Amino acid sequence: MRDAGLWSERYAQVRAATMALAEPLSDEDCGAQSMPDASPVKWHLAHTTWFFETFILERYETGFQPFHPAFRVLFNSYYNGVGDKHPRPQRGLLTRPSMAEVRAYRANVDARVTALAARHAATDARLAALLTLGLQHEQQHQELILTDVKHLLAQNPMAPAYLPPGAAAAAAPAKAMPGWQRFEGGVHNIGHAGDSFCFDNELPRHKVYLAPYDMSTRLVTNAEYLAFIEAGGYRDPSLWLAEGWDWIRTQGIEAPMYWRHDGVWTCFTLHGQQALEMDAPVTHISLFEADAYAHWSGARLPTEAEWEHAARDAALTDMFGHCWQWTSSSYAPYPGFRPAEGAIGEYNGKFMVNQYVLRGSSIATPTGHARASYRNFFPAGARWQFTGIRLAR
Repeated sequence: MRDAGLWSERYAQVRAATMALAEPLSDEDCGAQSMPDASPVKWHLAHTTWFFETFILERYETGFQPFHPAFRVLFNSYYNGVGDKHPRPQRGLLTRPSMAEVRAYRANVDARVTALAARHAATDARLAALLTLGLQHEQQHQELILTDVKHLLAQNPMAPAYLPPGAAAAAAPAKAMPGWQRFEGGVHNIGHAGDSFCFDNELPRHKVYLAPYDMSTRLVTNAEYLAFIEAGGYRDPSLWLAEGWDWIRTQGIEAPMYWRHDGVWTCFTLHGQQALEMDAPVTHISLFEADAYAHWSGARLPTEAEWEHAARDAALTDMFGHCWQWTSSSYAPYPGFRPAEGAIGEYNGKFMVNQYVLRGSSIATPTGHARASYRNFFPAGARWQFTGIRLAR
């Protein structure tokens, strides 16, 4: 994107989309934190602005002055190379700054970044790359805003809706008949290809050997997962990884997150408490649950290499736009992986431990943000994201 006008237009679009996500919420909604893994909306709005201020304005703006000196610590997420951080579990205690001041912070940084990009983005490749990373980073937080808000509102006994029913179209349910597609295997290239944007964990592109395998032509549905529950899946230790069995027993888990059974099954959604849609893909499940279901069904979870190969070379349904799909692959560096130098290199590489890879995208993922090589990652017990199941064998 070499034209300065296109930079300004794209920047304005992404930043406005983030603010639009906060529109249905009160200031009280935006300041609350429902668990340590989630963050208040106000913090997301400020942190994404902090990213542009810290990694772009501080580096490129002549006579740089921070909007507020304290924000450097308050809204740093995990960049140890930048300096101190406010503890993540305590982000909901930040009653100050107010939402009004966070909006002013965004407006101030937006004006300065836009002016800087207009002067230099078309000729400075490094600046252009940082701007692109900043916008992709903001889109990740757009998804987190929706998942974190959903978790927050689900804690309220009134089961309030983020949006009223019908206010936004949900992803179409997976009504296709179940089936399998065969892949003969062989040596294949995995990882991002071409000159378009990717995160560093998608590189370098490299060869992998895949044994012949089958991939399910669609995602596992709520009805299919309910059959697992009714067959005693949560009571059969032979189906579970040892840590997963301890996890469900300790936490008393008997169904996916947000499911409720009061005579009939319902599910909390961004539109409030709704009847469980049986044809829709099951979501908000952990790796432990996905793996147990796969064992119960006589199948397994795909590796991330199998998933990417299938996504590139086949016409399977629901690969994108419904839910992130667990794989059996631990989140690890590709052969030859090299993180960027400096604090920006902390973006992905240092999290390559005790996590599993998810592929695809979800109903909360911004349009245009997904691609076949995208590597999402979470701990095995994470459920508050839109996570689901595609089977392999």
